[in-house]
Amino acid sequence: MNRIDQVFGELRASGSTALIPFITMGDPDIRTSVDIIKTLVQAGADMIELGVPYSDPLADGPVIQRASERALRHQISIVDCIQVAEDARNAGADVPFILFTYYNPVLQLGLDRFFELITSKGISGLIIPDLPIEEDEEMRGLAEQAGIHLIPLVAPTSHDRVKRIAAKARGFVYCVSSLGVTGVRSDFHAGIEEFLQSVREAASVPIAVGFGISSREQVQRFEGQADGVIVGSAIVRKIEEVLPLLADPGRREEGLQHIHDYVSALKG
Repeated sequence: MNRIDQVFGELRASGSTALIPFITMGDPDIRTSVDIIKTLVQAGADMIELGVPYSDPLADGPVIQRASERALRHQISIVDCIQVAEDARNAGADVPFILFTYYNPVLQLGLDRFFELITSKGISGLIIPDLPIEEDEEMRGLAEQAGIHLIPLVAPTSHDRVKRIAAKARGFVYCVSSLGVTGVRSDFHAGIEEFLQSVREAASVPIAVGFGISSREQVQRFEGQADGVIVGSAIVRKIEEVLPLLADPGRREEGLQHIHDYVSALKG
């Protein structure tokens, strides 16, 4: 069984909602990414999105763009990002990992090599925001073969495409709570509740909601409506805030503790 399915099954049995943090790999460096992943698991993360830094992102707001720029200064590659999953697992981070990448780095690596790597390094899921359902047949077939879930995004503007996207979904459906790029928000799409309900009715897999969620109150708002809540920009911004601590060997643990406390508060 794919570990994403296993975790959602366990959470459903206990009446809990998955907390799914997103972080950018290599921000500020690979070793620190492994330490941050361990910290997220200790703080209550149920699964983690590993973001591949990309120079021309489609969906990322300014916070994640800055994180990608910091990572790319160190020439972080998609292969480095995939390796983090194994390193973190060896360091004791026993949760499902979902690779969040744009399609171009995958193509440059080659599909066969890509799937060989993510399978061997323990990746459970894939999110590729710039690969539309109309063009994902080859990727979907290879993912199915490898036992890896290709997780689709649906937005409030998806309308008649929701049923088609949800019908093909594996792992969970990533429901975009707001229009535009990622980033911390105080307001969500006006019809968010109806939108989530429509996805729920169309999908045979769990649904998770993300984009703009940054507080325990916002997490609680969606706990009754979704099986998982994804928090990205707010955690990446917290990492950005503590970069000086992470860079100081004498205060590194203090920086990691700040990240732990923030994520632990989200979990509640």
